Amino acid sequence: MESLADTTWDVIIAGTGLSQSLLALALSRSGKKVLQLDQNPHYGGPDAAFSLDEAQEWVTSVNQHPGRSPFEDAKICTYQHPPDSPRSPQSQNDSEGSERPAGTPDIRPKLAASRTYTLSLSPYFLYTRSALISILVSSKVYRQLEFVALGSWWIHTGIQAADANQSGATSIFHRVPGNREDVFADTHISMKSKRTLMRFLRHISKSPDDGDRDSAEELSVPFSEYLSSKFSVPGDLLHALHSLSLSQKSTQDTSAEYAVPRVQRHLSSIGTMGPGFGGVVSKYGGASEILQVACRACAVGGGAVALAIGIQSLKDEASADEEHPVEVQLTTGESVRSKIVVGSVWDLPGQEQSLPSAQVARSITIVSSSFTSLFPITTEGQPLPASTILMFPGDTLSHPQSPPVYLQINSSDTGDCPRQQSVIYGSVALPGPEGHTLLECAVDRLLRAEGSQSMILWSMRYTQSGRFSNDGSLPTIHKRSAHVYCFPPSNLDLSWEDEVIDMVKEAWIRIVGDEVDHDDFMIFEDREGTSDD
Repeated sequence: MESLADTTWDVIIAGTGLSQSLLALALSRSGKKVLQLDQNPHYGGPDAAFSLDEAQEWVTSVNQHPGRSPFEDAKICTYQHPPDSPRSPQSQNDSEGSERPAGTPDIRPKLAASRTYTLSLSPYFLYTRSALISILVSSKVYRQLEFVALGSWWIHTGIQAADANQSGATSIFHRVPGNREDVFADTHISMKSKRTLMRFLRHISKSPDDGDRDSAEELSVPFSEYLSSKFSVPGDLLHALHSLSLSQKSTQDTSAEYAVPRVQRHLSSIGTMGPGFGGVVSKYGGASEILQVACRACAVGGGAVALAIGIQSLKDEASADEEHPVEVQLTTGESVRSKIVVGSVWDLPGQEQSLPSAQVARSITIVSSSFTSLFPITTEGQPLPASTILMFPGDTLSHPQSPPVYLQINSSDTGDCPRQQSVIYGSVALPGPEGHTLLECAVDRLLRAEGSQSMILWSMRYTQSGRFSNDGSLPTIHKRSAHVYCFPPSNLDLSWEDEVIDMVKEAWIRIVGDEVDHDDFMIFEDREGTSDD
């Protein structure tokens, strides 16, 4: 095998997260010598997806090497299911379950083989108007991807049904209206509230050219105050509208400046690709599948990808080599040279001052239920949803001051799990034990509403560091030196952040300079003799 040191590189990309892999895709037709490295033995970094066995290896690695990734406090739980408590956690790493009388057949739901699961560390979805979808189409890599529809939004009401076995999950969850027809068909909203809600929806649906734009002063207040003071929206609708913004802060801590454009994005996306849905999920691991397709496209274009190799140190010394000024010392002991190095704060040494302070608690839970009541067909011609969003306001979990808990339920149609099972991805903007307690409470409420047949088979929890899009700043590239650039920490939102595309394009322009028309970013023709990469 040829040594990496035998080649002088035009670009070294540190990390295989989605941002770095999109940059590799953008450079795949540039004719440049691109080397993409990852210190991990797997693709994806913070956007990786794992089988069950790989998840166990990842947990061990995270806990053994703190500070080397945006993750910490990772733990896997398996469960036993005695008759009186179908969701009781078992001891760590004990997959045998509780004992049963001799001769009694074991009919309890069980985990399938490890490889039948694809569990994503960052399971964000794409709105149908997302700039990333346009990039995947113009670059032709969409042909190697499959997408499924994201369905309804649901709000936890905080009212537990008296007989969960009879009433089903919808008894304590209210479906959030997604259009005018939904509003007037909703039996939970009074006619007065419907008129108020329609007035707000008409307002935010107006074109920017209509001249009735909110002033900066109007949008500077909390979202809850904006809704109540300008539209007299009643309190029972605040959580529903807040959920459409996907803000991980409370309504009082979420500004109207942040929430209003995101509610507009949500509503305007519905129907763009088909009736009844406004978002899609990439099958078989979400962002992980997208980034691997992007890495393969770079390899087809002549680039090289090396896993389990990181950057030990680097020096940017133009006097040493004017054309390839950056000397990179790899963790293998090899030394390579490059014109430019681009990476994340976790993949470039000496970036400790750039490490993020924002954190969320996350969980991944495999359960023995399909949650069919949460995946309704609401519009004629609508594809069967494969994913849905549930929001638990803090006060419905007896924590009125806490931020909301979001659960994204992925059915087996996403490729994340086998039939008759689902994967629940949980997120709350409280790190550590406090956040994980809320996540466990939310999952338990959901399963109790679904009934005793719904059991937890496996779960993993961890804390992730990054940044929120509602912190008031846009993602930008940090220029470490004349030839070394650093991507900011990953976004912790539940949906893809389109501003990342602008950041990737900025990095691409710095690399290609004036060699190509900048309007041709990610616009590729079919390769000769093939219809895709």
